[in-house]
Amino acid sequence: MNAWVLLALAIICEIAGTSLLKASQGFAKPLFGMASMACYGLCFWLLAFAFTRIPMGIAYAIWSGVGVVAIAVIGWLVFRQSISLAQAGFIMLTLIGTTGLYLTTPYADAEKQVASAEG
Repeated sequence: MNAWVLLALAIICEIAGTSLLKASQGFAKPLFGMASMACYGLCFWLLAFAFTRIPMGIAYAIWSGVGVVAIAVIGWLVFRQSISLAQAGFIMLTLIGTTGLYLTTPYADAEKQVASAEG
């Protein structure tokens, strides 16, 4: 499977895991807590496969950047957490930087970098 698809799936699992962790209310709702742990486990499994074709620094930066932005939006929309104008601006900068990393990392070049690092 395409490494970028694996990375996208890892991001979705991370976002789901974090949202479920919040919904667990500090594990007071154990089913949400267990579902959160399952999502995190799947997330890291997928991320490990993405690392085989995308340089680790790039994949991790995209994974964490998209996750931060998505969780901030979910926190605002679903959990009614406030976001100041300054915070929204910095979240946008994170999104811009993450998008820039993706757009400037050609898939073929990423495979070459990983292959050369592996020896």
